[in-house]
Amino acid sequence: MSQLELLKKTLTVLDAHNIEYMLVGSFVSSLYGEPRSTQDIDMIVSINQTHISNLVKHFPPPKYYLDGDQIQLAIQHEKMFNLLDTEEGDKIDFYIQKKESYELEKFKRKMKKSFLGMEVFFLSPEDLILSKLVWSKKSGYSEKQFHDVKGVVRVQRNNLDYPYLEKKIQELKLEEFWERLKSEENYE
Repeated sequence: MSQLELLKKTLTVLDAHNIEYMLVGSFVSSLYGEPRSTQDIDMIVSINQTHISNLVKHFPPPKYYLDGDQIQLAIQHEKMFNLLDTEEGDKIDFYIQKKESYELEKFKRKMKKSFLGMEVFFLSPEDLILSKLVWSKKSGYSEKQFHDVKGVVRVQRNNLDYPYLEKKIQELKLEEFWERLKSEENYE
């Protein structure tokens, strides 16, 4: 099973059980911006304890690794858990939807797009930019994250909601990154 086949199966299971999600991370920045290889697919999910058994039953061992106890811990601590295709090595990282104000806001702003022959929810380009800048800052100024942001801005430049971006840049205290991005990309 390829990475995209694993993703399609996962999305079908999530939809069947009314589990809200949105695709995020480098996989999405490659779709919005400049492609780069990534080892996994990241998504944010809004799940609870009642969803665990349904998820686990759709991805049984030995073909898959999906640990119900890890899912439960991830829910309790707003962390992450993984789904692994043990034969192909493809992986999906699930991040639990956090209850922080901005995290809830960006989840509400998710966008539905046709992808893989189905309707799929994606993080908005603006929130992807913001999330990548936050990750860059948290990781000690990661150039990989910053490069992803530059690619998204280059490709999406004419489609971005700049008033929203500017407002959130200030709220999230990302002005230094935003100014660097504007100077390197020669735009205002």
